[in-house]
Amino acid sequence: MIDATVARNQVVEAADRLFYAQGVQAVGMDAVRAAAGVSLKRIYALFPSKDALVAAVLEHRRAQWNAGIAAGTAGADTARGKILAVFDFLDGWFREPGFNGCAFINAYGELHGGSPAVARTVREQKDAFQRYIADLVREAGGPEILAAQIAILAEGAQTTAAIAGTPDAAAQARAAAEVLLDAALA
Repeated sequence: MIDATVARNQVVEAADRLFYAQGVQAVGMDAVRAAAGVSLKRIYALFPSKDALVAAVLEHRRAQWNAGIAAGTAGADTARGKILAVFDFLDGWFREPGFNGCAFINAYGELHGGSPAVARTVREQKDAFQRYIADLVREAGGPEILAAQIAILAEGAQTTAAIAGTPDAAAQARAAAEVLLDAALA
């Protein structure tokens, strides 16, 4: 028998793949069981409800997002450069096979009314990203409103890329962010 940490990771990773590709509501716990190779009884011992599993998947996604943003901005020397590097990170992500939009936006769209835990997790993630951008804008010497504008560009790019099925939204949002930054920091 595999230990709880390994079983939990297997379940979260399997659920993440399935939920991201098919949607949360379309995936039953039997499909998660089959993909994870963990018994249903064990899954429910680890996650007392599907909502708890969705929240764990979103926490897993948060770690992936944070690591991706950190790696994507690591080479930039200035706050302005880091802000623009966020859009470069998005461009690379949008080009990955199987890109299906933002898992947080997708889960919120499917479940927000019926799952306070999912709504809370999504809001926490979006708030954290806005604070990250706000810190960079402040470091660059920009006005507070600029942070909200840039965050909206990044969020909108994610949704547009998923719906349009093209990564072009990242470059378009980056160009708009450059205009905003140039105007605000002039």
